[in-house]
Amino acid sequence: MSTETSTSTSTTSTAGIALSDVAAQKVASLLKLEGRDDLSLRVAVQPGGCSGLRYQLYFDDRSLDGDTISEFGAEKVKVVTDKMSTPYLMGATVDFVDTIEKQGFTIDNPNAGGSCACGDSFN
Repeated sequence: MSTETSTSTSTTSTAGIALSDVAAQKVASLLKLEGRDDLSLRVAVQPGGCSGLRYQLYFDDRSLDGDTISEFGAEKVKVVTDKMSTPYLMGATVDFVDTIEKQGFTIDNPNAGGSCACGDSFN
């Protein structure tokens, strides 16, 4: 499926977040459209949403102390999680869906005890 190389400045966990091949290709194409090769996809967990926690996905050029960095796909797309978010995202998979009903990134997270109908928050 996807090729993964993980490095970390302070996290020693072996199973982190995963990025599907489809999602890696979509991230790479978005970065190409922006003309940027210095950005990583940052996946974070923040307090809020209907269920208590919500996901944030955005491009970032920062490197924070404690970040976990993984590379995926032939494009070597970098995915970064901060040290607070990493435990919530262990074993989670980011995918990209493009159907008539829905288009966008999705997160399948085995750590989520429940989620709301909007699909953007979990507990």
